[in-house]
Amino acid sequence: MRTYSKASSMAIMAVIYGIAIALGFITFDRASATMPEPWALLTADVLATVFVWWMGLVYKNVSVYDPYWSVAPPVMFTAWAFYKGCFTLPVVLLLIAIWYWGVRLTGNWAGTFQGLGHEDWRYTRYREMQSPLLFQLTNFFGLNMMPTLLVFACMLPGFGLFGPGLMAGALTWLGFLLCLASATIQLIADTQSHRFRREHRGEICNVGLWKHGRHPNYYGEVQMWWGIWVMYASLHGIDVLILAPVAMTCLFLFISIPMMERRQLANKPGYAAYRKATRILI
Repeated sequence: MRTYSKASSMAIMAVIYGIAIALGFITFDRASATMPEPWALLTADVLATVFVWWMGLVYKNVSVYDPYWSVAPPVMFTAWAFYKGCFTLPVVLLLIAIWYWGVRLTGNWAGTFQGLGHEDWRYTRYREMQSPLLFQLTNFFGLNMMPTLLVFACMLPGFGLFGPGLMAGALTWLGFLLCLASATIQLIADTQSHRFRREHRGEICNVGLWKHGRHPNYYGEVQMWWGIWVMYASLHGIDVLILAPVAMTCLFLFISIPMMERRQLANKPGYAAYRKATRILI
């Protein structure tokens, strides 16, 4: 894999995501003339993902997609608010929550980003374990498109907050506070983890929030999407959209966490004891 400086890599990533956002806006503008607006928005999201995936192929690095998770929702919700001309209190609360979460998570990515010459260990593992054809299928459908579709599904409750006459009640505020707490939990957990790893390389982080849960950062992510759903349910009740945060919870419980734990068990001898003594999330 070619070597890139972090500065040049960040500049390239900024251009990639700038083009992806522009492509999304153009796609939505044209698609909304021939199909329902929600489907036009999904089409724009998918085509932007395809472009980012293609850039990952150009730079031979699946990690080009990594910031998409936290960049797309704030941009899409904000664009939707202006498109609909809707800035009711529930929408304003949603925008505050999603931007706090998105800026925080994207900032964490930027702080840990090592450049386009470095690829996340999970993607490298897939490359090594799978044939080139199978890996490219996994890359497109599993590592790029599946997260995009899952996040879009989890955004659907948020889109339900856009509507004339919708007022924020006590449960709406509760959902908003859950979102703020979620991003703050992630901020604290990541800060504690980064500090610990600098001072205790190779050891198991078991301080602060990590003393009470093996994956507090993942807990914050799961709770974030439940917070948005609570805001939605406060206005519309419980319906099929509850499956969105359920699906996000399952992603972390059955895919992300087991993969991370297998790596920790293989690389850190004391992790088995830590795992036995510490709860999975909280």
